[in-house]
Amino acid sequence: MDNASGPRVLVVDDEENIRFIVRTALEMDGFDVEVAESGTEAVERVESHRPQVIVLDVMLPDVDGFTVLQRIRDRGCHVPVVFLTARDATEDRVRGLTTGGADYVVKPFAVAELVARVRLRLEDDQVSSAGRQLRCADLVMDDDTHRVTRAGQPVNLSPTEYKLLHYLLVNSGRVLSRYQILDHVWSYDFGGNSAVVDTYISYLRRKIDDVEPQLIQTIRGIGFTLRVEA
Repeated sequence: MDNASGPRVLVVDDEENIRFIVRTALEMDGFDVEVAESGTEAVERVESHRPQVIVLDVMLPDVDGFTVLQRIRDRGCHVPVVFLTARDATEDRVRGLTTGGADYVVKPFAVAELVARVRLRLEDDQVSSAGRQLRCADLVMDDDTHRVTRAGQPVNLSPTEYKLLHYLLVNSGRVLSRYQILDHVWSYDFGGNSAVVDTYISYLRRKIDDVEPQLIQTIRGIGFTLRVEA
């Protein structure tokens, strides 16, 4: 599989089986993955690979992950980080979560959750880097002002419609399943079923796809994507 065009991720862990599992899962989700097994190697890989997200084990054989993060920050690398560790102490969690641009996952972990966290960290960073303005063709969402326009005209959305459109925009061009959308927009504690996704997609279409080109595309048997069809 050629993932050279996907988002770049550096996976740093001294356990070969963890590196293999995480790398395989991320590559299957479309990421371009590089690995390192020590803190020193990680710093070198940051220079050569220029990752957009780093999955970083705290317990490494030479220096801990927090020290690695400080070193790469000192070198001007400010990409988001997902800490991966067997530690479960409150102080370690707090340290991970309060480190700029960092998240925290405790081993043993669900691979799907880790991939989702990496994707979310990347999306958040992309939104921040773009000045919190998302675009697809002439559809524009300004997250600072909570304003949406299509062809220069304002679009009034409900809170749920806005959250759904935001998720489609940050994943523009990527096909999302109904259950991915359900989990992200309505969260895991939602008691309904995936039919609500189709209902709200229909609401959005009435509001943003009343002009050409139509942007919300249905991928039969899979889900939906936001893009301009060639």
